[in-house]
Amino acid sequence: MKLKTLLAAATFAVASVSALDSSACSLVSYQGDSSLVIVGRSLDWKTPIPTNLYVYPKGMKKVGNNTPDAVKWTSKYGAVYAVSYDGGITEGMNEKGLAVNGLFCKGTVYVNPETEGRPAMSLAVFVAWILDNCATTQEAIDEISKQDFTISGATFDGGTVSTLHWALNDAQGNSAVFEFDHGNIKVYNNDSVRVFTNDPTYPQMIAINNYWKGIGGTNMLPGTVKSPDRFVRAAFFEKNVSKTADASIGVAITRSIIMNVSVPYLYTVNGEPNVSSTQWRSFSNLRDKYYYFEPVTHLGVIYVDLKKCDLRKGAPVMKLTVANAADAVGCANKLLVPTAPFTPMY
Repeated sequence: MKLKTLLAAATFAVASVSALDSSACSLVSYQGDSSLVIVGRSLDWKTPIPTNLYVYPKGMKKVGNNTPDAVKWTSKYGAVYAVSYDGGITEGMNEKGLAVNGLFCKGTVYVNPETEGRPAMSLAVFVAWILDNCATTQEAIDEISKQDFTISGATFDGGTVSTLHWALNDAQGNSAVFEFDHGNIKVYNNDSVRVFTNDPTYPQMIAINNYWKGIGGTNMLPGTVKSPDRFVRAAFFEKNVSKTADASIGVAITRSIIMNVSVPYLYTVNGEPNVSSTQWRSFSNLRDKYYYFEPVTHLGVIYVDLKKCDLRKGAPVMKLTVANAADAVGCANKLLVPTAPFTPMY
């Protein structure tokens, strides 16, 4: 296919997806040497999303909602959660090296007539349910695919509905994406699942990326903040970076890709009042169990070393208030303090 035809097809495909994203997030799973896996993501939104870090031990009894029919479980694994508004878990990593990351997807529909009436599961704790019960991507897929729950969630930020899809990555390097398509769960897990953004759905995104593969990233890459453009850029860079076993270099590589697909802070466009900008970035080292967090308004990157946290049954929940760590850099375990569990926004 001629270059002009490829360009026209790619341009049409992107234009038909959406205008500028009002909810823009990006994710890349870096696969290094010696089992090094780094999952990096940006969290983009039109206004700041206050997010704190919580470390939960294993052995805690939990519920999926505040209704009598809610899903109930006791956590098998300890984990670190990124909790937005101190009310809902956006993402996290458990002690086995499983990471779950939620990104916006406007086309998500959680429920259909067949799934209504199943045990209640709130989006506020959905990520915890997966991390608490599953050690690997495949275990998570098996559990999620049963779909023996009805998922729902409170609105936030002036009535915004949390329409999400999720990435799964484990310490063995296995990746997957799952989405709710008109109430039915669709899972995509193969070797190409290394990059993830927002709309459209994952199969459509792969099709758009395939157009740009024909053009060749060394010749041209799409440069806007739209979700397909960010996907294409991240996918090209992920395929063309060096592999390393050094965790610090691996984080640097992943961070550089995520920065390339981040949206400038306080980015605005005339006529588009809801355009998002990157609020924070995170990086999960699934081999060594480090969870890095980088608010864009802070001077440095902090991380929680999950191996040095007390995750035994009966240990206290610990919290790192991110706003109090503006000048912190490096290991932030000493900033964790005992706290009550957060109150989910069911």
